[in-house]
Amino acid sequence: MASFFNKPQAQTTKSTPKHVVDPSLQPWVEKYRPKTIDDVSAQEHTVAVLRKTLSSTNLPHMLFYGPPGTGKTSTILALARQLFGPDNFRNRVLELNASDERGISIVRDKIKNFARQTPRAQTASSDGKEYPCPPYKIIILDEADSMTQDAQGALRRIMENYARITRFCLEIANTHLLPTGSSNLWRRGCSKFRFTPLDHSSTSTRLTHVASKEGVEIDGPVIEALISTSAGDLRRAITYLQSAHRLSSSTQPPTQITPRDIQEIAGVVPDDAIQDFVQSIGIETDTDIHVDAIGKSPFEQIRNKVREIIREGYSATQILSQIHDMVVSHPTLNGKQKSNCALVFAEADKALCDGADEELWILEVALRIHKAVA
Repeated sequence: MASFFNKPQAQTTKSTPKHVVDPSLQPWVEKYRPKTIDDVSAQEHTVAVLRKTLSSTNLPHMLFYGPPGTGKTSTILALARQLFGPDNFRNRVLELNASDERGISIVRDKIKNFARQTPRAQTASSDGKEYPCPPYKIIILDEADSMTQDAQGALRRIMENYARITRFCLEIANTHLLPTGSSNLWRRGCSKFRFTPLDHSSTSTRLTHVASKEGVEIDGPVIEALISTSAGDLRRAITYLQSAHRLSSSTQPPTQITPRDIQEIAGVVPDDAIQDFVQSIGIETDTDIHVDAIGKSPFEQIRNKVREIIREGYSATQILSQIHDMVVSHPTLNGKQKSNCALVFAEADKALCDGADEELWILEVALRIHKAVA
């Protein structure tokens, strides 16, 4: 995702006022991006290695890979700011999203023209701080694995030809490196850095920091809801927090943010709805929910619950995903019961991908799970 930090801005003159972004309108994910690599959360190994480049200024080509929202772009932008300083940042850094600009023409024109320009060595200073400003530039390619094969081949030659004056940082939003059969672009000449999903403590600390800076009151259950719905993606968690704050502050009087608000914004089925549903199909829950079963067969009970949850408008895929997680981690179900349920989820996932009816397959899954756990 492109960042506000590297969007070119018009040259300011005496007659042209400098463009200033209203902080209240700025996305919090941009507003609270790490300013230095020491501010990057939960990536200790990567930060420790990159910190050494600030003293030696000997930066290799780099390959960052890991899930979205774990700090790949933020890390390289923070490092570039510490290397070049605010005055030279725009001249020394080029950021492209390779999923949008992925053809060979972009590589030959935009990337090559920037890579071939020789920067001069200098020591920059701003606001009383000294920046090493080494004699090379940095090109950041986000989602680099989306580039065509021709573009990858052309990029590899540019990386080899202009390695003395240009460093490349390739970003891949995958947990693992590409297969061995992929272009040598990913396997040769790049130092590889793996970014892991943020742990519970780091995410909680960062969210608390953002909330306190913005004057937003959130409690423990809200933080837990943000962490569970974002699944280690800090960018997504901060976006959910900002959306929930805008929603709660738009009412008169402003209301307190609740875990259900976070779940609604994230498109997640609320916990009480899921627990009510799984209890109706015979799975025990921590919450004692009353199920009206007088005069109704198990089939009628399950069918009514399926109709209720479908009419709320929740995605069938999301419903099955949450039920799957609950079944897999359930403390009282044995291995055979869980494996039988897993087969049901696999069949349902395949059918839904093929365009099957959502309500019928939710009913099918519910009935077969009820049979498996009975």
